[in-house]
Amino acid sequence: MNENLIRQAAMLLNDMLKFERPADAEMSAFFRNNRNLGNKERALIAECVYGVIRRLRYLSTVTANEEDDPDDARKLILAWMLRVQGRSLRDLGDMLSEQQKEWAVAIKAKKTDDLPLAVQADVRDWLWEKLVDQYGEKEALTICRSLLEQATLDLRVNTIKGTRDEVLEKMLAENIHNENLMAAMPISPIGIRMPNRLGINRHVLFTEGKIEVQDEGSQVLSFLVAPKRGQMVADLCAGAGGKTLALGALMRNTGRLYAFDVNERRLNNLSKRLKRSGLSNLNAQKINNENDLKLKRLNGKFDRVLVDAPCSSLGTVRRNPDLKWRQTQEDVSAVNVLQKNILARAAKLVKTGGRVVYATCSLLREENEDVAEDFLSQHPEFTLVPANEILAQQQIKLDTGKYLNLLPHIHGTDGFFAAVFEKK
Repeated sequence: MNENLIRQAAMLLNDMLKFERPADAEMSAFFRNNRNLGNKERALIAECVYGVIRRLRYLSTVTANEEDDPDDARKLILAWMLRVQGRSLRDLGDMLSEQQKEWAVAIKAKKTDDLPLAVQADVRDWLWEKLVDQYGEKEALTICRSLLEQATLDLRVNTIKGTRDEVLEKMLAENIHNENLMAAMPISPIGIRMPNRLGINRHVLFTEGKIEVQDEGSQVLSFLVAPKRGQMVADLCAGAGGKTLALGALMRNTGRLYAFDVNERRLNNLSKRLKRSGLSNLNAQKINNENDLKLKRLNGKFDRVLVDAPCSSLGTVRRNPDLKWRQTQEDVSAVNVLQKNILARAAKLVKTGGRVVYATCSLLREENEDVAEDFLSQHPEFTLVPANEILAQQQIKLDTGKYLNLLPHIHGTDGFFAAVFEKK
């Protein structure tokens, strides 16, 4: 970092701190408007602003005094370099103005021995209270600290076009990284884990459709759906289709696979990925809502329906650190109603003996277990199928009980929840 890059980072951070739109969208717009920045400069700026967003509550506390705005972007960046990166005043040297040197001395001297636990956890009070109620203080703090880490790059091998061993061998042979930092995933039998992105979307294995970027938890969810060859399967909230494509590969390109979503732009992104994948059994359709007539015509037709429901996405904070500041309790309550409505609609799509799989990337009980239990109480024609039994049948060595419950500090994945319901 130098004086100019700190100034540029502060400009970007100022926009991000408004929390008017996702941080990655703010960053993309900033770099489009500053095309003179090279790749290395962009990487340094991105590391800096995301570093501040991850530790925002702690850094705001460190920079607070009676005279200045604690969320001054320049002060926050300075605090991140001094208190998180561990830089010294001597390291920063000539890049600081006289005023910034005064800030730096005060930031360095700030005592943080008795910070409230919510500040140590770097989350808002409402979220901290929910996590403590659910997990207890000790584990809640461990979970929150695990969310401060940068996520790895997880890849799914497209088994329509190759095996994990073949892909891993090729990547190691090309020496795009070494075997100590790139390895087969511990849970998913079709996953490869890497430390960071390394421009993977330009790699020939990606452009040929042999690998896709997909978190290990999301890969495990596909095995929990457990689609069989020749079945009729629906992904009701398909988004950009990562899980849909994984389901198609597990079906070995047989049967019929439907991808539904209300967002046409996301479905367009799926069509690009579909061309790479080699799948020919996928039908993507835009719907207006969960009560669209396109769905009504398909009632009682499906063997499997995946509902990867809209949620707070708080399990993905490693990848999207601004989420924990943008989300509110009111947002969670609103999406909770939508989750129950979509799940109830999905129940009408399955045939007798068919299954609905409800999933979120949330850490909160009210979006997870509470929704599952409410569904079972309202739909006596369905029974819960234990997730650990299904995964054992799929030869996945993972047992989190009757529900799938993945946590970053335990499993190294995003936070994931899933429940499987079978129609009697």
